[in-house]
Amino acid sequence: MEHYSYKTQDVCSRQIDFDVENGIVHNVSFLGGCNGNLKAISKLVEGMEVSKVIEILRGNTCGNNYTSCADQFTKALEQVDA
Repeated sequence: MEHYSYKTQDVCSRQIDFDVENGIVHNVSFLGGCNGNLKAISKLVEGMEVSKVIEILRGNTCGNNYTSCADQFTKALEQVDA
């Protein structure tokens, strides 16, 4: 299992920590941001394939922002999946 940390841009959370093992997402945690919503995202993606998480969350926006914490997570996963 490999651990990753990703510094977010233009969202409330500052960092996303997560593990990937054999293309499966584990142990997602967000530093900062909307605690309840981000805990829910972490629970929902636990055990999912990286490609499926990217497919579901990519392009999600927050308010008037061009991105969101969920979208930033896809950017982190795309770097791992590259």
